[in-house]
Amino acid sequence: MAVDIKKVQEHIRGILTAIGEDPDREGLKDTPLRVAHMYEEIFEGIGYSNDDIAEMFNKTFEDDLIIPEDNREIVLVKDMDIFSYCEHHLALMYNMKAAIAYIPVGKVLGLSKIARIADMVGKRLQLQERIGSDIAEIMHKITGSEDIAVIIEGKHACMTTRGIKNTGSLTATTTLRGKFNTDSNLVNRLMLLLK
Repeated sequence: MAVDIKKVQEHIRGILTAIGEDPDREGLKDTPLRVAHMYEEIFEGIGYSNDDIAEMFNKTFEDDLIIPEDNREIVLVKDMDIFSYCEHHLALMYNMKAAIAYIPVGKVLGLSKIARIADMVGKRLQLQERIGSDIAEIMHKITGSEDIAVIIEGKHACMTTRGIKNTGSLTATTTLRGKFNTDSNLVNRLMLLLK
């Protein structure tokens, strides 16, 4: 589903009026249209299910791979910058870093696709916890691996700029599936890789 540009413009104009602004003043005349186009970009992921995202970024490689049956080798992409918007306040979740790890089963996923998955999942009204579980679900759909870890750290404007106004707070979430949830030695290896 595409963003309805006309409706967003109408509502942003109404919000400007409701907060006491004049939407016809020079600096705000084009703001409703600019916001509508921004929403098209930052909420792109709303139009796609996890299945859709898995299909979009399903680029795996199997040739010349020797993956042992009881594989414990970790593929990790870390320090990926992502952002999202909190579904409770429509406030920005920012300075977010995501790390995604999995243990391959017969094939590996193109590394840039991992970053694209994280980016697209963030482009929805979200909870940080759901970002991790959505990424894990999509990674499972593409790779077939049960062994997936998603670690996300970020700041939330709903905590840093309003309410408690705790500007130093950082939220960390982990989504651990398969062996990452049951094997402490594997988790220790992952933690070493994350340093």
